[in-house]
Amino acid sequence: MNELRAAVIGVGRLGAIHARKYATIPHLKLTHVVDTDAARAAEIATELGATALTDHRQLAGAIDLASVAAPGISHHAIASDLMRAGIDVLVEKPMAATLAEARDLKALAERGGRVLQIGHLERFNPAIVRLRSILKAPRFVECHRLAPFTERGTDVDVVLDLMVHDLDVILSATGAAEVVALEALGVAVLTDQIDVANARIRFANGLIANLNTSRVAPRRERKIRFFQPDAYISVDYEARRIQVYRKSPPAPGATFPTISADQIDLGDADPLMDEILAFVHSVRARSVPQVTADDGLRVMELSERIRVEMEKESAAFQGEARRGSRDD
Repeated sequence: MNELRAAVIGVGRLGAIHARKYATIPHLKLTHVVDTDAARAAEIATELGATALTDHRQLAGAIDLASVAAPGISHHAIASDLMRAGIDVLVEKPMAATLAEARDLKALAERGGRVLQIGHLERFNPAIVRLRSILKAPRFVECHRLAPFTERGTDVDVVLDLMVHDLDVILSATGAAEVVALEALGVAVLTDQIDVANARIRFANGLIANLNTSRVAPRRERKIRFFQPDAYISVDYEARRIQVYRKSPPAPGATFPTISADQIDLGDADPLMDEILAFVHSVRARSVPQVTADDGLRVMELSERIRVEMEKESAAFQGEARRGSRDD
């Protein structure tokens, strides 16, 4: 088996983990790490026996595949340069900073015959993998993705930073596609971009999704709940635990159905390694990746609709506030 040559561009917290995963994969060599911070690139390169660079364009001709884990606003520029150089790419979420950039990446991958996998990590969470066998035509979904504030990811708003995870799970696990109604609100709290967001989405198949996302919360929470005719299903992403509540016919003489509860603990797992291995497999086999550019684009399209709706609501609120001020 030929040895593949890999690189990681952006070796902050997440990118360094990518690099360490690549360094353990058989028949693959992590040859380069790239970061605009030369000291950081050198630190990770020394740890893993790779070459440190500060410019990703120097990778042309030197590698076969790469993870792009740099800030989201740079994803398009980096990934497009790599694909034009004949390099297959795993680009971390968000796919790009704008919908136009995401569409351009998809077109570049198609024209060049490149593997482009989007880093929607929850697809590889064992709780979400197991969930797919339990879901049966859910009617309502509720998501809570909350995090204390950190500077990481603040180059984009909270929709592209955090909400995209749940949007991808909903779109991929339920089969919901066409949006027929959408309401969204967002507030900037600690940055100049939206830090807290709520979106309520109605899909053509009747599914309603209510998403709550914050990166200025006092605690972490990563949960998604599905309500379907035969069950209520609660998924804790971080604990990798599923709780399923089902109703049974009333007991003799009783009026209401009985409720049974099952808890499924999925145990230890390494979703990021699974994601990277899936990418490496697609590169070797020249096969369609598990999370395609089309998947990423659908999330970006829905994210853009949410952001547009938030801007409309914000403009309407400011207009009402100005009118109220004049009335006073």
